[in-house]
Amino acid sequence: MSMNIKASQVKELRDMTGVAMMDCKKALVDCEGDIQKALDQLRSNSALKAEKKSSRVAADGILVSVKTNDYATILEINSETDFAAKDSNFLDFAEKVKNYISNNKVTEISSFNESEIEEARESLVQTIGENIQLRRVSTIDLDSNMKVGLYIHSDSKLGSIVSIEGGSDEVAKDIAMHVAAFNPICLSEDKIDKEVLDREKAIYENQAQESEKPKEIMEKMVEGKVKKFLGEVSLLSQSFVKDPEMTVQDYIGSENANIISFTRLKVGEGIEVETKDFADEVAEQLK
Repeated sequence: MSMNIKASQVKELRDMTGVAMMDCKKALVDCEGDIQKALDQLRSNSALKAEKKSSRVAADGILVSVKTNDYATILEINSETDFAAKDSNFLDFAEKVKNYISNNKVTEISSFNESEIEEARESLVQTIGENIQLRRVSTIDLDSNMKVGLYIHSDSKLGSIVSIEGGSDEVAKDIAMHVAAFNPICLSEDKIDKEVLDREKAIYENQAQESEKPKEIMEKMVEGKVKKFLGEVSLLSQSFVKDPEMTVQDYIGSENANIISFTRLKVGEGIEVETKDFADEVAEQLK
């Protein structure tokens, strides 16, 4: 005997889960109209589907940021495609994440594991059919002597967070914009990671040897390239984004400010993306 399911029940379950109407109706039929049981069934199915899709590469998405009186946070949310990252359901999820971190200080992605955000993520995976991941988060604590600049680019795929002493909120925002644009890897030349510097120096030495010039000239060639590299990757040595005639060090000096910390995030950075032809993509979506 088939169960008579009302349209209002299907709509209620749809509003609760965001799952397709036909899936909601099927769950209600399976559970003989019991909405709570149907909800549990859909959540279970959502978790299974989310787990299945979690192995797929999610290298697109957006950044979100939050600033409270006590901390500032920037966080990366990944999807598989830019199309999904613009979907209204995805953007609603991003707002839920922002609201959550506005009320809960998050320093590790694992903090979401037992929260309502994880349930919402699993539901979103089922709704839009893509792998959705909360990938990276950076949070800094604030105090009365600190100013923080948060910058998110217009496409929400590039952002930074900077803390300074002295200066003003505008100075902090300017430095955050600069960090996003110029991607420094260290604050000052003496703070660069030794392994990074040694790797670059080895490359320059090999290039110099290929020139077959005298040793003294090769040493000067290497020294010059190392100096140029340090100037390009050290924040304080970089030409300031708003005025290339001065360095960042010159700018903060003129504003009586010191940079405490900075972080830059770019959506998908460091993720290896496998190239597939169209037929493979369609087949993958059907799994």
